Amino acid sequence: MSDERTDLLRAHIRDVPDFPKEGILFKDITPLLASPKAFVTALDLFAEAWAGEHLDAVVGIESRGFIFGAALAARIGVGFVPVRKPGKLPAATERVEYELEYGKDAVEIHLDALQTGDRVVLLDDLIATGGTAAAALELIRRRGAVPVGAGFVIELAFLAGREKLSDVSITSLLTY
Repeated sequence: MSDERTDLLRAHIRDVPDFPKEGILFKDITPLLASPKAFVTALDLFAEAWAGEHLDAVVGIESRGFIFGAALAARIGVGFVPVRKPGKLPAATERVEYELEYGKDAVEIHLDALQTGDRVVLLDDLIATGGTAAAALELIRRRGAVPVGAGFVIELAFLAGREKLSDVSITSLLTY
């Protein structure tokens, strides 16, 4: 995807070398969030990706997925469902653990967040190795919902996270 809209988005991504640790080139979305034009453009592109689809909710992954997910849900007139790190949601939850390079992590969703048959899209700011997104999709399916697609502002293609999500349609606004 490359046109003047994605060029606008790309112009609002800041590279931060050696963050969070040496050797990592961090893709910072905060300049995109600070630009109303760039932020609205990202939302436009996500809305267009699923135009014509019946959706019941947008599921966003903590924490930057909340920003894009809640805004998109409000824009298209559906509910927003948060997927969070363990212990952050106040009611009964379901949890999925997933492997990290060194250890494990987990994400949770409220048991009553989705209904059987709900059609949803998953949204986050970035897909790297795909572990968190794959775990969130597993939570969606365990609740009986149907993932229509997954969207990311940035895809780090060299980390091959897309391969962990091969059973769902992926929309990445920018690929590095």
